[in-house]
Amino acid sequence: MISKYREQFNHNFSASSYQEFIEKANKHFNYKIPFRVAESPLFIPQILKERLVEACDEINKVICAPDFKSKTEGAFFNPDWRVPNEDLHTTFLQMDYGITIDENGDPMPKLIEIQGFPSVYFFQAFIAKYYRSHFNISDELSTYLDKSMNEESYVELLRNIIIGDTDPKQVVMLEIEPASQNTYIDFVCTEDQLGLKVLCYTKVIKKGRELFYLDDDGNEVRILKIYNRVIFDELEQRNDLVAQFKFTDDLDVEWVGHPNWFFKISKYTMPMLSGKYVPKCFYLDQLEQYPEDLENYVLKPLYSFSGSGVVIDVTKEILDEVSDRKNYLLQEKVTYEPVLKSPNPDEPVKCEIRMLMIWGKDMEKPLIVNNLVRLSKGKMIGVKFNKDKDWVGGSVGFFE
Repeated sequence: MISKYREQFNHNFSASSYQEFIEKANKHFNYKIPFRVAESPLFIPQILKERLVEACDEINKVICAPDFKSKTEGAFFNPDWRVPNEDLHTTFLQMDYGITIDENGDPMPKLIEIQGFPSVYFFQAFIAKYYRSHFNISDELSTYLDKSMNEESYVELLRNIIIGDTDPKQVVMLEIEPASQNTYIDFVCTEDQLGLKVLCYTKVIKKGRELFYLDDDGNEVRILKIYNRVIFDELEQRNDLVAQFKFTDDLDVEWVGHPNWFFKISKYTMPMLSGKYVPKCFYLDQLEQYPEDLENYVLKPLYSFSGSGVVIDVTKEILDEVSDRKNYLLQEKVTYEPVLKSPNPDEPVKCEIRMLMIWGKDMEKPLIVNNLVRLSKGKMIGVKFNKDKDWVGGSVGFFE
């Protein structure tokens, strides 16, 4: 979107250079990144940067309000989801914005989703480094909003949040069969940077209220902190898993990213938000009358794995047939604008920007620390809508 950098990048770009970029990134950990990494980063102009920050600040006023914890108690309409010892606020916060344009033709972010759950914090720093070095990205641009922040200070900030004063060996990143997850590359990056243990949910040993795992030598190691990456939706679908503990157990362990915030800060939060950066959102079970322009809305399950169950073309008949109405949200469509010019002028690219935030115990409010960009030519952002296309996939934004 910054024409100077875009034109320069496109002029120097080649398919062979992109292939070299991917091969270098894969070679670093001798691991092939399983998802598609896009050909290009996104160059984010000042006006969009300022609007993204303003949008996050406005939404955070709701999340930081004293009554937010109580207002989101309704997120637990399944009592089996509630985990004991909830903390004062979330540790991790993500906001996804689809990029549209305003009446002046300037880029305008619109909130798509919000998550009180960790994202790929360490992979984003890793891939940004490869974009910068391989494609000679200008030092005038940065993936960090704070000009004083670099990769080293960024990792140190995350280390203080996730590890703190605890022995890294007693901190685990918890997931279901980590090596089979699409985001495993982020786990590898995290383990490399922090020295914690990446552990499958089924490998946890429970003794009373304490948890342990076996190290490579077969010795039991007490778990003091869990950096949780287990998504409840997937956990509920995996009836084949055998584990010694449940998330709902009262455990002598500290959650770094308490699981309750996955529900409290989610699509469930969307109807509580308003403003120029937020589309209209309604709980389906509370709607007395459908909007007249249903063609401008999408139907979303409140909790679903990898965006499954979303209905794009909504009709009254479809809504009437929904039985579990409390589990659905009706959300105004966001019209993504093709704002990234690819080398093929007939195939401009749409984008979504995720603002990655952390909220440490000693912080007054969440802090924006990084970003994630997804590029698309399809009807939606997801992989299945962008098969056999180029200039699509995961990327990162460099701010002006």
